[in-house]
Amino acid sequence: MTADADPGGLRRAWGWHAHLRDGGATPWRVWEGAGEPGGRYLPGAQQLELLRRLNAAGDVPADLAARVLEASAPGRGRPDLELSGAVEPRAFGPAPIDPADLPDEELLRVLAGLLAEDVLAAGLPESPRPRAIRPWRQRYRMVGDPVLADPRREDLTARGRPPGGRGSVVLVLGSDLGEMLVHEWTARSLGYGAPPFREWVGRAVRDTVPQRVDLARTAAVWRERVGAPRVRIVLDLGAVPRLVRVRRAPAAALPLTADAIELARRVGQVLGLLVAPPVRRDLLRRTLVPRLATSPGPALVLPARHVERAHGQATRMRDALLRAGYAVHGDPDGLLPTERPGVPEPSDAGALALGMRLLLEQPEKRGTA
Repeated sequence: MTADADPGGLRRAWGWHAHLRDGGATPWRVWEGAGEPGGRYLPGAQQLELLRRLNAAGDVPADLAARVLEASAPGRGRPDLELSGAVEPRAFGPAPIDPADLPDEELLRVLAGLLAEDVLAAGLPESPRPRAIRPWRQRYRMVGDPVLADPRREDLTARGRPPGGRGSVVLVLGSDLGEMLVHEWTARSLGYGAPPFREWVGRAVRDTVPQRVDLARTAAVWRERVGAPRVRIVLDLGAVPRLVRVRRAPAAALPLTADAIELARRVGQVLGLLVAPPVRRDLLRRTLVPRLATSPGPALVLPARHVERAHGQATRMRDALLRAGYAVHGDPDGLLPTERPGVPEPSDAGALALGMRLLLEQPEKRGTA
């Protein structure tokens, strides 16, 4: 905001800017002070309002306040917006706005960029030294629902029991289809990216079930490779230790709330502009997720409006598995989705609140340089 500004309104805006940098949290619409320019350009309404909310939530270090005011708003959305009352309305371009009227999604764009910088600065934690491979181990492969299979396979590998080898049995892990659809979107959000949950799950229940959570299709692929007798459908996760012949159950995925997954998805969108896809995936799963797993809140569940259609898909999946004659560990009817407690989609407000809490953590926890 420069030359087109009303002088009185611009001095008021710079006064608010100084107030926010000093830790104030007074809303713009009731601010009455004035000040001198603190730079060449006044930050946008998104950055100013985000700093105001951070100030209201806790103590904001000076370096973090500077980062917020200098941040951009990456991704699709509106450009940096000017403050209403600080500039004269223009005949073109976005209209000036009262920051209190900004949707949470606009503030979340700025915040996701800041968290992506923190995650990148923190880097990847040191990997534990893998144990020697045990030659007498049970040969196995673990596929299916990625949230159920991936962490267990990684834990077994770290314990000297990697998958593969001649004569491996193929364990196809799953649960009810509603939960598996949520898991598939979660894995994509923490991997190579995903659209918003409402958009993605609507397509998933209308069209073909994604292959990783379509246990019948996954099992059929492995049946062609190794034969049906070596394919096991595992719906009772308590059977996994016995099937891979270990005493201690493999580690499960860290639990994430609906808003935590959404925040990770947003941060991943920014990281995708900064690093290669495999690095983005590792940074999200190994650096960001452990911080998100401590946050309270409801889990994400399949929306009630989709349960009936998903029930039909799960019934066909169950029947195909039984016709094929695979060994099933657990109740085949466990594939049929039911309504679960939780929320049917994440909220921008919840993801924003969680992201602000992460930004306000101590530097050693934020991982900033």
